[in-house]
Amino acid sequence: MTSDAKPRPTPARALSVDERKAVLDQLNSERFADQSPRQVYSKLLDEGSYLCSVRTMYRILEENQSSRERRNQLTHPKYKKPELLATGPNEVWSWDITKLKGPEKWTYYYLYVILDIYSRTVVGWMLAHRESSDLAKRLIETTIEKQNVPADQLIIHSDRGPSMTSHNVAHLLGSLGVTKSHSRPHVSNDNPFSESQFKTMKYRPEFPQRFGSYEDALGFCRRFFHWYNNDHYHSGIGMLTPASLHYGQADEIRSAREQTLELAWQRNPERFVKGTPRPEPIPGAVWINAPRCQAEKENEAPAVHCAEAPEETSLTHPRSGYPLDGCVPAEPSSVSPDTTTIPQESSLNTRVMPKKIPGFQGLAPDHTELRL
Repeated sequence: MTSDAKPRPTPARALSVDERKAVLDQLNSERFADQSPRQVYSKLLDEGSYLCSVRTMYRILEENQSSRERRNQLTHPKYKKPELLATGPNEVWSWDITKLKGPEKWTYYYLYVILDIYSRTVVGWMLAHRESSDLAKRLIETTIEKQNVPADQLIIHSDRGPSMTSHNVAHLLGSLGVTKSHSRPHVSNDNPFSESQFKTMKYRPEFPQRFGSYEDALGFCRRFFHWYNNDHYHSGIGMLTPASLHYGQADEIRSAREQTLELAWQRNPERFVKGTPRPEPIPGAVWINAPRCQAEKENEAPAVHCAEAPEETSLTHPRSGYPLDGCVPAEPSSVSPDTTTIPQESSLNTRVMPKKIPGFQGLAPDHTELRL
C-alpha cells in the first residue's frame, strides 16, 4: 500500500459517531461496567433495545483501550515461592500426611511423616485413624523434643492442608521458636522431599494394595522406616544412609571409601583411565527451590550453582552466611547433553516410495524417491 493511497471509505451500514458514543456510554455505565459485551447485549435485548452486534461492541471498546477483563471477579493473592536452605541436620524439616488404604473400600489410615531435608532422615512418624491437628501437634512436639532441637534453629515446611495450617500447630511452633513455611497452593514441587519419600514407600515391592488392619499397616511402617533410615543408600546424599548422615557418621564412612578406592587404584591403576577414583561427594547444602541467577532466569535454565543468588534473593532461612559451594537443588536437575558430542544420525527420508501400493493401481513406478 503506497503512502498516497486513499483511505478506505466508511461503509454505509456503519454506526454514526453519535451511535458509537451511545454504545460506549452504555458499556461504561454503572450497571454494565463489570459485565462482558455478550451480557450487555443479552440484557438490552431483554429490555427491547438493540444498539449493535456483540462484535461491534468489542471493536468500540478496543478503539477506546477498554478491551480487558470487565467482570468483577475475586482476585487471589500471589503466594511467594518458598526458598529454604539446609546446611546441616535439624535445620529444615518437611512434613506431610498420606493415606493408606484399609481393608474395605473408603477406609483409610493416615500416616504422618516428618523428614529432615538435609539428611533425608525420617525423624518422626505416626499412624492414625484420622487426620487431626491435635495429633499433628503432638507428633511435632515429641519429635522436636526427641531430636533436642534448640529454639530459633528449625524451619518446618509443609503444604497447605488443614492440619498444617491449623491454629494449634501454628501456636505450638511459635511457642517452640520454630519458623513455619508453606507451599504455594496446588504446587506439589514446593514440597518435593516428602512427595519423593512417599513415592519410595508406595513403590516398594512389599507395599500391599490394601492393609488388612491397623496393626498390619503399623507393622509395615515400622519395617519400612527402619530400612529407609538405616539400610537405604540414598542417591541424593552421596549414596549414604540417611541415619549415617544425620548422626554425624558421613565423614568417617567417606574416608573409609576413599581408602578402599585408593587401594583398588594402586593394585590396578590401568583400569582407572580417569585417575584415582573418588567416592560421591556429600552435599554441603540442600535447597527447596534454589534461587536462580539473573542470566539463568532469562534463559529459563535450571540453577544448580548460583554464586550470586543470596545477594539477589531474600531467603527465609534464619541464618546468613551459609556456604555456597556444593549447594544443590531439591532434586537433581536434568540437563540436556552437549549436542556436539552426540554422533549425527542420518536423517530419515520420508519420501521413499514403497515397492507396492495397496489398491487397484498395483505396483509403483520403478524409482526409489518421489520428487515433488
